[in-house]
Amino acid sequence: MDVVLFWVLAAAALVFGYLVFRLDSMAQVTFALLASFLAVAALVLLLGLGYLGVVTALMMVIEMVIMAVFMIMFMMNPAGLMPMTMVHNKVGSAAIAIGTFVVLAAGILLVDWPTREGEPPPDPTFALGEALMGGQMLTMMTLGVGLFATIVATVVLSTDRGRYGDER
Repeated sequence: MDVVLFWVLAAAALVFGYLVFRLDSMAQVTFALLASFLAVAALVLLLGLGYLGVVTALMMVIEMVIMAVFMIMFMMNPAGLMPMTMVHNKVGSAAIAIGTFVVLAAGILLVDWPTREGEPPPDPTFALGEALMGGQMLTMMTLGVGLFATIVATVVLSTDRGRYGDER
């Protein structure tokens, strides 16, 4: 069952990632990117890394919401009424993407990966959090509150003036 779920989520991540570059609407692209990231977060959860999966999902949802808010506030065509492309220099970007994929796939297959030494810690989530944040937990929590206050202030300011300025 896990193997089937893995492949379904992997395919969903790739399809939604592909749609990011194929859709014309910024709103559709935002939600396609969010769906791709959520599929990746589900893959991380499937691998047994609950903390990383939940953090990835939360970060991506918040990031996409921020992007949607700013897109609605500042873009002239947020709903995609006029077609637009997300890719500039299609041939160059395709060559770079394919080259990057080949190099990374070759790296996965050719690198001599180290073998595990010792036993995993009793609480891998705590160990990972300690390794990632260390003494910076207070800083990250403060930044989180600051970012949330910025989002709320941005929404409040944008609703007062309207999307194109003072409309009263």
